Amino acid sequence: MTALYASDPTAIRGRLVPEEESVFRSPFQRDRDRIIHSSAFRRLKHKTQVFVAHEGDYFRTRLTHSIEVAQVARTIAGALGLNGELTEAVALAHDLGHPPFAHAGEDTLDALMAPYGGFDHNAQAVRIVTSLERHYAEFDGLNLTWETLEGLAKHNGPLTPLRGDGPVTGTLPYALAEYNARHDLELHTHASAEAQVAALSDDIAYNNHDLHDGLRAGLFTDEEIAALPIVGDCYADVDRLYPGLDAKRRRHEALRRVFGVMVGDVIDCSRHTLDEARPASVAEVRHLGRPVIQFSAGLWADLKEIRGFLFARMYRAPEVNAMRDHVHVVVSDLFPHYLHAPQHLPEEWRKDVAQAEDETGLARLVSDYIAGMTDRFALQEHARLTGNPDLVAEREGL
Repeated sequence: MTALYASDPTAIRGRLVPEEESVFRSPFQRDRDRIIHSSAFRRLKHKTQVFVAHEGDYFRTRLTHSIEVAQVARTIAGALGLNGELTEAVALAHDLGHPPFAHAGEDTLDALMAPYGGFDHNAQAVRIVTSLERHYAEFDGLNLTWETLEGLAKHNGPLTPLRGDGPVTGTLPYALAEYNARHDLELHTHASAEAQVAALSDDIAYNNHDLHDGLRAGLFTDEEIAALPIVGDCYADVDRLYPGLDAKRRRHEALRRVFGVMVGDVIDCSRHTLDEARPASVAEVRHLGRPVIQFSAGLWADLKEIRGFLFARMYRAPEVNAMRDHVHVVVSDLFPHYLHAPQHLPEEWRKDVAQAEDETGLARLVSDYIAGMTDRFALQEHARLTGNPDLVAEREGL
């Protein structure tokens, strides 16, 4: 049963460039399909989720992560009576703006772009789907619905104060501010419940698969994570039901239960929040002043402990820190090289160089180009332009 506060595909707020809608697909399904067929979505296959020096074929990429987020999001959306197609569209597109080398690459690119407005991967995702994807005859970008764009821009919450509350504190990422000036996404409100589901599904997916990838990478052991909240109870449950189960199956059974605990908690807590708030429309969800899709306070506290463990033992593990130093060099070399020698950009990018009004415009063009690179391509370009193949060799294990 569809909830009153679900987004209605028959009442969309339009697209920047008006189009006749499909006879066979809803507007949100069409958005999802355009995202899946985009170049940026395909490139996620070769962008790391957590950059580990000794990665292998089984570690998550941005693509597999996005697919897992979409699966979780559709489950939660269905349980809450929300629109699954909009939820899935936002979930699949939420990581499109990530540059190569995961958060290490983003941190470096943001520092390099500080004089030119900074870099933010959520804003870059909006820039990709509104400008940088250039395949259609009538418009740049994917010309997604207002609802999908809103979800990409503010699935983590409002980005500006409520109107009338005084001046904005801080500045919006330039990529988002630029588009919002053309197409108001109402950045002062919360996003739809569907977009909020996508945001928490991201948390659920990476909390679970980072434990799995960290185990596979040998950064910690089953016994160590069994001391963590939620995780320990799940291992104990598996041991009770399947005594003597082999280690691989035991791990899988335990971690899929961790997944289930997080999903169940969001559904139960969000149902309670929605029953209490009683929003009668998606507009009321946006203006409620607080999110309606939430973890319970107890589970959120447990997740903070798990995240603290992962930060210390995985995200800042010596092996990961060593690779962070390497990729910092790669991005730090590529950015000034293209900035001062834009003739080395590919031909299809060079035609935009002449339209750059100043160094800021050129820097943003270079940032767009680097952000779109896959890990492998960035390493290859660095080796080609600097004549230093060492980083590529080390990355490839040669």
